[in-house]
Amino acid sequence: MNVKINDIVRFLNDVGGGRVARIDGKTIYVEDEDGFERPVLERELVVVGQAGTKASAYERPLDIRARQVEPDKPAPKAQPAPEPVLPVEETPEGEVLNVVLGYEAREIKHLNTTTFYASLVNDSNYYLYFTYMTRGDETSEWTTRYHGIVEPNIQVQLEEFGHDDLNDMTHIAVQYVAFKQGKGFKLKNPALIEQRLDVTKFYKVHCFHDNPYYDVPVIAIEIVTNDRPARQMHIDSSELERAMKEKKRLDRPQRKPVKKNEKHDQNGIIVQDLHIASLMDNLTGMTPAAILEYQMDKFREVMDANINKHGQRIVFIHGKGEGKLRQHLLGELRRRYPRCTAQDASFREYGFGATQVTIH
Repeated sequence: MNVKINDIVRFLNDVGGGRVARIDGKTIYVEDEDGFERPVLERELVVVGQAGTKASAYERPLDIRARQVEPDKPAPKAQPAPEPVLPVEETPEGEVLNVVLGYEAREIKHLNTTTFYASLVNDSNYYLYFTYMTRGDETSEWTTRYHGIVEPNIQVQLEEFGHDDLNDMTHIAVQYVAFKQGKGFKLKNPALIEQRLDVTKFYKVHCFHDNPYYDVPVIAIEIVTNDRPARQMHIDSSELERAMKEKKRLDRPQRKPVKKNEKHDQNGIIVQDLHIASLMDNLTGMTPAAILEYQMDKFREVMDANINKHGQRIVFIHGKGEGKLRQHLLGELRRRYPRCTAQDASFREYGFGATQVTIH
C-alpha cells in the first residue's frame, strides 16, 4: 500500500483516523480532527480516501470527519477551562426569603436630569428564577424588563432608565420561583407580586432613604419579607383592577364631594361642566389618569340619569386643551350610548371646548 500526504486513513488496531499530514521514513504522521498528529506505521493504516478526493459516506468511519486545512489558517486554540463554580455560603438566616427591589439615582443632586438604576437584592440561600415587569396607567399589557436566575446572597442590577420611562412604570410586577442546586431544600411557594409605583418620588430627594442593603439612599420596595410576599396575586390582575375601579366609582360620592352639579339653561338644556376644578375641592394625590377617570364617571352619571328623556339635550363643557377628555367622551358615546348623537355646542353661549349630546 502506497500512502501519500493528504490521504484519509483509519487505524486498523484502534478507533479513529484522520489525514496524513507528513511522512518521515517509515513513520506516518496522521492528523486527527482536533489538529493533533499521531505517529503510526504504514501497516497499521488503511486508506479510505485518496489525496485530493473525499471519502464516501460508506468508506468513512462514523467517528472520523475529513476536514480541509487551509495553509495560512492557524491551528485551533484550546478552549479555556470553565471557571469553577464556587459553593454557596449558607447562613441560618438565609433559609427564609428576603427580597428587595431598589431604585438608585445616578446623580441624586440632579434628579430632574439624571438616570436611575433598578436593582434586586436576594438575601437568602436560594436561587431565584426571577422576572421583573412594568406597565403604565394607559395600558393593561406588561413589559418584561429583566428575567433570569439570581444567585443567593447577591445584589444584581436590572436596568438603567430615564425620566422618559417613568410613565411606563406606574405599575410593577415581580414573579419568582425559589430553589437550590445540588442539595435538598425546603419548598418555597412561587409568587406574583404587583404593586403601584409612585413615579413622582423620583423627582424628590427626600423620597430616597438609607437602606441596610445599599450604600446610597434609594427608593426601596419590599418584595418578600421573611418568606411573606408583599402581595400575592390569586386572580387575574385585569379583573381585579376593573373591580377596584368600579368600587372606587361607587364610593366617590361619599368620599369626594362634588363642588357643582348640573344645571339647566333657559332652553331646558342640561349643562355639565367637566373641568376638574368644578367637580372636586381637593386634588391632592390625583394623577392625570385618575382625574380623567373621575371626569368620565361624572359624564356617565349625567347620561345614565337622563337616558330615558328622549329629545333631552345635554352640553358637556370640557375645554379645548389637548382634546383627550373630548376623545374619551365621544368614544364612550359610541360604545355605551349608540342611540345618542353629538355635535359641537354653540361657542357663543358655552365658549370653545363644549359638546352637545342629544338623547334619542
